[in-house]
Amino acid sequence: MTQLAEPAILANFEIKKQVPKRVQVLLGFASWVLFFLGWHLLATNSQINQQLFPPPLKVFTALWMLFAEENFLADVLQSVFRILASYGIAIAIALPLGLLMGTFPMVEAFLNPLVSPFRYLPAPSFIPLLLMWLGTGDEQKIAFLVLGVIWFLITLIMDNTQAVPMELVETAKTLGAGKGSILRTIIFPAALPNIVDTFRQMLAVSWTYLVIAEIVAATNGIGAMMMRAKRFVHVDEIMAGILVIGFLGLLFDTALRLLHWQLFPYLHRSQQKNLYAY
Repeated sequence: MTQLAEPAILANFEIKKQVPKRVQVLLGFASWVLFFLGWHLLATNSQINQQLFPPPLKVFTALWMLFAEENFLADVLQSVFRILASYGIAIAIALPLGLLMGTFPMVEAFLNPLVSPFRYLPAPSFIPLLLMWLGTGDEQKIAFLVLGVIWFLITLIMDNTQAVPMELVETAKTLGAGKGSILRTIIFPAALPNIVDTFRQMLAVSWTYLVIAEIVAATNGIGAMMMRAKRFVHVDEIMAGILVIGFLGLLFDTALRLLHWQLFPYLHRSQQKNLYAY
């Protein structure tokens, strides 16, 4: 059977072939240029109400004014504190539970029927209860952010733990290692690279819940600023808040990627070898 020649434009689109780092950076930069260009062209269209859909320059000007005159930095720091505190609590609970569920099928059989249904409950549905139980302070917002990610964290950490090759466990058993020793010295270190990557991915989910946490009876934080802007139809300030959340999310994502590189350099060296092999 004769194979049809593919178009020249598809020559660089190889299936599962890694892209050189420099090309990745250039493509990523190009995507942002196209995004802001498209935004500008759409917002400056004569049929668009710029008060409801301001162009990028107006949004960046509003962002500058927020930091310069509205003490927006305090709101940003408060939001970062809520994210870090809630995510730290979620990890402290999810990590041991996920490890135990992924290591011991008996623990999984006991806890998984309880954990799994909670993954399908919308976190905002807990807001009325949290307001009654914890009031309108930081405790309520942090508890809400914990509930938004903890059930997924437990399940994903369990999956990461179960992915550890059984051959490692069997080898440790033949050397006389006990259950606790195998969990500490074999299973946890072997699962840790994937667990750290799970932390990075789920942190993005925590950021998506931030605005919901801060629009309910909040006086500070990025979400509270956006609600104040909504009252006066300051759409440029709302969009500025969205950009800040996106930037902070990208910053934390990059930090966790760098942490992964520092903790597990051997994994990335093998990936680089595969890249150079092409």
